[in-house]
Amino acid sequence: MKLSDFELDVMQLFWDEGPSSAATIHKWITKDKNVAYTTVKTIIDRLEEKGAIQRTSIEGRSIIFAAAIKKEAISTKLLPEFVRRFFHGNSSQLVAHLIKDDKLSEEDISYLETFLANRKTNKGE
Repeated sequence: MKLSDFELDVMQLFWDEGPSSAATIHKWITKDKNVAYTTVKTIIDRLEEKGAIQRTSIEGRSIIFAAAIKKEAISTKLLPEFVRRFFHGNSSQLVAHLIKDDKLSEEDISYLETFLANRKTNKGE
């Protein structure tokens, strides 16, 4: 399933906030973007057509929608394309970029060291 950047922004709200109406999504999204309600409603209609969200209930005159796909299902498809386009398919360059440009806490570094050690140990099995 291919989603535009704006569709992904709307999906992120469904994943973060849970079932919501188009009006609620519009209220949240206008905190970051100047966009008309009709534009948000069009995106919600497209997401429903694509099967990314589904109608779950009706509250008064508002239709409540919820994510029909998990965030991981989309990120699993998007990440390899992102790595290919920006890092020539080399995921280690992506990881190095994230580590270099991000301010990692000691806890983050410990987590990564443990994760990599476990990955190295399990890869040999």
